[in-house]
Amino acid sequence: MNTLPDVIEYPDEAIVLACGTRLSARVWRPAGSDNTPVPAILEYLPYRKRDGTCARDALTHPYFAARGYACLRVDIRGNGDSHGIMTDEYTEQELSDAEEVIAWIAAQPWCSGKVGMMGISWGGFNSLQVAARAPEPLAAIITLCSTVDRFADDIHYKGGCLLNENLGWGATMWSYSSRAPDPALRPDWREMWLQRLEAEPFLPSVWLRHQRRDAYWQHGSVCEDISAIKAKVLAIGGWGDAYKNAVPHLVEALPGAKGIVGPWVHKYPHFAVPEPRIGFLQEALRWWDRWLRDIDTGVEDDPDYRAYLMDGVRPATWYTTRPGRWIAEDSGATSHLPRRTLHLTDTGLHDSAAPLTRTVASPAHCGAQSGEYCAIWLGPEMPGDQRPDDALSACFDSAPHDSDLDIVGAPQVTLTLAASHAQAQVAVRLNHVHPDGASTRITYGVLNLSHRDDPVTPAPMTPGAATTLTIPLDHIAYRLPAGHRLRVAVSTAYWPLIWPAPQATELTLTAGHLDLPLRAPATSDEAHFPPPEAADPWQTEEIRPPAHVRRQETDMTTGVVSLVIEDDFGKLRDGDHGLITGSVARERWDIHPDDPLSARGQCHWSDELQRGSTSLRTETRCEMWSDATHFHMTARLEAWENGALIYERDVEDRVPRDHM
Repeated sequence: MNTLPDVIEYPDEAIVLACGTRLSARVWRPAGSDNTPVPAILEYLPYRKRDGTCARDALTHPYFAARGYACLRVDIRGNGDSHGIMTDEYTEQELSDAEEVIAWIAAQPWCSGKVGMMGISWGGFNSLQVAARAPEPLAAIITLCSTVDRFADDIHYKGGCLLNENLGWGATMWSYSSRAPDPALRPDWREMWLQRLEAEPFLPSVWLRHQRRDAYWQHGSVCEDISAIKAKVLAIGGWGDAYKNAVPHLVEALPGAKGIVGPWVHKYPHFAVPEPRIGFLQEALRWWDRWLRDIDTGVEDDPDYRAYLMDGVRPATWYTTRPGRWIAEDSGATSHLPRRTLHLTDTGLHDSAAPLTRTVASPAHCGAQSGEYCAIWLGPEMPGDQRPDDALSACFDSAPHDSDLDIVGAPQVTLTLAASHAQAQVAVRLNHVHPDGASTRITYGVLNLSHRDDPVTPAPMTPGAATTLTIPLDHIAYRLPAGHRLRVAVSTAYWPLIWPAPQATELTLTAGHLDLPLRAPATSDEAHFPPPEAADPWQTEEIRPPAHVRRQETDMTTGVVSLVIEDDFGKLRDGDHGLITGSVARERWDIHPDDPLSARGQCHWSDELQRGSTSLRTETRCEMWSDATHFHMTARLEAWENGALIYERDVEDRVPRDHM
């Protein structure tokens, strides 16, 4: 037990479920809560409270505890210091466990009976999913960087296309969930670890067996019945993140929901980049005080939707700040904003329709400037200059615009096209073209053409037959400066963001238009936030500094083009309890421009944990490739104790392509 001024911390509180499984909670409570019960805030996820989320936990939970809330960071079963086994993400077991945890919290003598739930990414997803189950004590949630639709808007599939993040994040979980508990907390830590290693699922195999929007993805997708959510919802996102669409969807669909979207990548807004950051903790406190304490903080009078309108700037793979301004919509998000139609023609992008006959047959490596699907590790992960990809695409440019254009909402592109093969895909980028030709990606969308009508029952294209279809692009708030041009870029590949179709395809475009949501140009900030506050940062000793590499290679002999990613997250010692941890992640994505079936992805994680004389390590590897009919995967898991290999397991899998 650690004590801060007015806050007591319990590093390993036991929550024993009805089945006997012991979950581990890190708890921060106001010193007087034993005598004066307080509301509680739960964050519940698998990312290891003892080492994985320490940095953000230190900034966040003691802050709320010092202001009258009990805060709990609970490891999901089978992760970190919790017993049990985790078999997948967002399972019925995970969500029913969460309901038990909430009931346990509400019944504690130090709790007033009111509970809130908060989280980013996994914790943002399950906050929504648990809220849809409406446990009685759960009065409010704050969901960050999450989704309402697990098939359409997560790391697995987008527009029916297979995201390579399905393998990349699956490799991350293959590593994360196979790590040992802290030996200092569990006398049975080794038994727990071996049980965990033996049961650890290779999740890309699970996810790849559901290539259409079936019941597997409907489970946990709160858009199936958004009215089931009874808790008050504050939704937060970032334009640099993968999850751009949930916030406006929730604001539009859920009465009383409020939304904030900043320029940020996949981080909490009080320490996110690019800046400007905001006083997220103060905003959250206003939310909690209103819905967990019944204090009138004015949150109900806040605009429904506050978004950061980014100025159009030159392309870069990383930004430390984005100039712009905050805009606000009092009612709704963006669906009420007017839209302008621009037509794709043989001579560019115009207000009036005109003839169009254009073919596009992109080489398989088109998309090299896409950046990471979900920017999170703070390396050079943002989309770069789009000119190399534009050169491999069919491009439609507008004339220079006479005045600023504030693009706010989700653009969409409608195309009439014919495909040369039954299975094909299309990627559409909306780009900002600068006077010197530099090209900044504003937003984008992809579509598996077999999913053009229905993601539940996909149907192949009829080669040579014209079809009209619509590609929704991600939500954005972006200012195109006067004198600059818009570009719609259409390609038949988008590697390494999505897995390629089995054959190189030619699309013939015969009509198309862009529906562009526009807002009257904002002249100044329409919303204001306090500057960020936080509790004291996590105290650590750096043993090895972090480093990030993103490198493109071309083998001049074979012609194979590769993206090489190396993320060394460093190695450090916890300043409080002394646990030493470190990790390194490596990815490689190879493809030959002339052969979609040459696509190959490889991932390798190394994780270290050291407690006194006990040194533990896991090495996890996986690889994926495909032929015309099947996906092929291999994976390997190794566990090392004091330099000796104590466990190893190999996985091989072969999954049929289902309209992919």
